[in-house]
Amino acid sequence: MSLEQWSLLRAQMLEERKRLVKQIEEFEEAPALIEESVGELNSLDDQHPGDSATELYERQKDTAMHSRAQEQLKEIDHALEKMEQGTYGICEKTGDLIPYERLEAMPTARFKL
Repeated sequence: MSLEQWSLLRAQMLEERKRLVKQIEEFEEAPALIEESVGELNSLDDQHPGDSATELYERQKDTAMHSRAQEQLKEIDHALEKMEQGTYGICEKTGDLIPYERLEAMPTARFKL
């Protein structure tokens, strides 16, 4: 992998990291909204079953998106750490080089496949 390719992948990961951090912070800065949502869910008995299901679905979707963003952030941090250590692009299972095309498609790839 050339220095230019390495730099491009690093820049992409840093940009994605910034976006994920912002998304996570926005979710975590809204405790009042979360508490309000819990209160709303507790009062769902007064609502139409379809409305209750929609509210519950939205809360579960938000929670899943938050968890996924945290997991993606961990993977990016791991890849950036490997860049710092000089082991980025090396399969964690076999020790072979991961093809640039795979890293281009998935910069956080750990394995050659």
